[in-house]
Amino acid sequence: MAKEVRLPQLGETMDTGTVVSCLVKVGDEVKKGDVIFEIETDKATLEMESPAGGFVKHILAAVDQTLPVGAPLLVLGDKDEDVPQSFVDSLAGGAPAEVQGPAEVVPAAKAAEAEPLKPAGRVMASPRAKKLAEELGVDLAVLSGTGPGGKITEQDVQKAAGAKAPKPIAPAAPALQAALGKIVPLNRLQKITAERMLKSKREIPCFYLTVRADVTGLVQLRTKLNAAGGVKLSYNDFIMKAVATGLEKFPIMTGQLDGETIRLAETIGIGLAISVPDGLVAPIVKDVHRKDVRQIARDSQALVERARANKLAPTDLEGGCITVSNLGAFGIDNFIPIVVPGQCSILGIGQITDTCVPDNGNILVRKLMNMTLSVDHKVANGAYAAQFLDFVRKLLEDAKGFTI
Repeated sequence: MAKEVRLPQLGETMDTGTVVSCLVKVGDEVKKGDVIFEIETDKATLEMESPAGGFVKHILAAVDQTLPVGAPLLVLGDKDEDVPQSFVDSLAGGAPAEVQGPAEVVPAAKAAEAEPLKPAGRVMASPRAKKLAEELGVDLAVLSGTGPGGKITEQDVQKAAGAKAPKPIAPAAPALQAALGKIVPLNRLQKITAERMLKSKREIPCFYLTVRADVTGLVQLRTKLNAAGGVKLSYNDFIMKAVATGLEKFPIMTGQLDGETIRLAETIGIGLAISVPDGLVAPIVKDVHRKDVRQIARDSQALVERARANKLAPTDLEGGCITVSNLGAFGIDNFIPIVVPGQCSILGIGQITDTCVPDNGNILVRKLMNMTLSVDHKVANGAYAAQFLDFVRKLLEDAKGFTI
């Protein structure tokens, strides 16, 4: 019996998805759980797994096509099953038709003609293979892929270029390739970011609060702990722990307006803004309030690795109530971040600087850090958010209070 495979909802806010690549071709056998498509959602490019096993009979979606959730993508059937065109046509009309039992095997030549996914001139390659090919000057059009469905992989590109290993891709690569007077096309992630930030500016009336925290003790604590070995702790790990503790004390800061009520989060997930080659993503560190700093560090490092390898799962992007964005590594003192739609606030972190501070007639050199909180005024008022931010600041200043 033929089975249609439809586009699933790969995220809480997803209503459409764009087909980045198809990893199978007509005639291939797939098993339940095999990755068959790469789908770009409103947050990231994700791998789509097959919900069932069978042989690919028809592919209904084209690369670069944007489809609504529930749209048919391909048809699976038994090995010797002949799926009639009437069944495929019925899917296009939205109502699946009944298919009679197995028939003759579709000839290979006919199957090749039926494959709509690779029009003339289109190159089937993974996103990382495409980037590597551009970096190494390899023409993908002349390569034969060894990946699933004939897809070109990074290894294919390396072999063609005679390279032993891929070169690291700098996060700022698109900017380095730009030149005055040129027109720079937006990639998919940039388009998604633009749409979501515009939505935020239109629908989220924000106010902004800035404080300066004395993190001298925190700097000393982090240095001491990292010198002792084990998992390396970043300042973000301590900041997320302090933020989670603050959200427990000020739970309205986890809320979202829902009609005439404010719906509070059931658990505290914190988005961590991560720079990736195509732009910026903010996967969620889950249950931060239940973890110590070392566990937060392990989880956040794993998210960074998956994000930069384009391996984030849908669950990595769900459940956030606030985001932490740290630009201190770029020498930024302070900035005003934009709230992620679906969250109440976002905390912007600046660099830690040595600053002269008066103390009882003396001058001390202390390590200070600016923090700017952008808040959805529909959910929280200024006084409440100010208390939350002040509480977080005090936690960071009292480094002894952290559970390691």
